[in-house]
Amino acid sequence: MNIVISLSPEVEARLRKKAEQQGQDVSIVAAELLANVLEWETQDSQEAIAGIQRGLDDFEAGHFRSLDEFFEEHR
Repeated sequence: MNIVISLSPEVEARLRKKAEQQGQDVSIVAAELLANVLEWETQDSQEAIAGIQRGLDDFEAGHFRSLDEFFEEHR
């Protein structure tokens, strides 16, 4: 599949430099970078959802303190 994107001159220069350093075609490097970012984004979202779920589980189990208690503890 071909996708055409416009890059700023600075980003294009960085991408070309990275491709040259790796001895690879610029389109391969771009595809790998995009795949890595998409994977990171998916993993980050999953970790955020898991953290929120842990917080909800703690709340439902009664493991929480009032805002006043929190402030007292951090004074």
